[in-house]
This record gives sequence, C-alpha cells and structure tokens, in this order.
Amino acid sequence: MTKRTFRVIVRGVFDGLGEGQRAELLARAAEHDVLRAAFTPEGHLSYDLAARSAFTFRFLDSGEAEEDILAATERAEEAARAWLTERGYGYKNLRSTAEDLSQAPLGKRRRRAIAGSSF
Repeated sequence: MTKRTFRVIVRGVFDGLGEGQRAELLARAAEHDVLRAAFTPEGHLSYDLAARSAFTFRFLDSGEAEEDILAATERAEEAARAWLTERGYGYKNLRSTAEDLSQAPLGKRRRRAIAGSSF
C-alpha cells in the first residue's frame, strides 16, 4: 500500500482567558504568527489575539487507507485539546477539516511537469 499524507486543521476560539494567560499568549504571538504557519506532526498553533480570539492548529499525519483520515482527525483534535488543557487555556467551538493530499487536485505547474515528463 502507498502511504497517504493528511493535513488536518483544528480551529477554535479561546474562551475565558485570564489577564495573565492573555499576556502570555501575546508575549509569544510572534512564534504563533499565521505567516509562520506550517503543517507539522506535533501541530503548529497560530493566532492573532490583537485581531480576534480564534486560533488554528495545523497537523501533518499519514495513513495507508483513505479511511485513516478519520483517525488522523481524531488524533489532531485530541492533541489540540491536550495542548490547550495543559496550559489552562479555555476554548470553545472546536472543529476540524482534513485533506488527503493524494486526492488533492494538482496545480498548473505540477500538471505541466507531469505532462512534460516521459514515463
């Protein structure tokens, strides 16, 4: 079987943050800037508290079958919950989306590269 790569995005909203928690998140905002966002196995958190209290975790996972994306999504949601809970950050409206990159449409450049290659 071929290995499939999954991108999972878990979104939510910080809820009931205390002043200390808010200050801590603001102090670390540069490392969680959306411009530095990446899909990683451990998950990358991005947020902009100055604009709104929403956050996004990006996870990279893999599996062998199409249905493995469901387990990858569950792992990502649990990892996001654990990260937030360990730090005492309240949250609400947690939701996720997942993409199997083997099913993703090819961009124009990739289509041209494949069409131009000889197999």
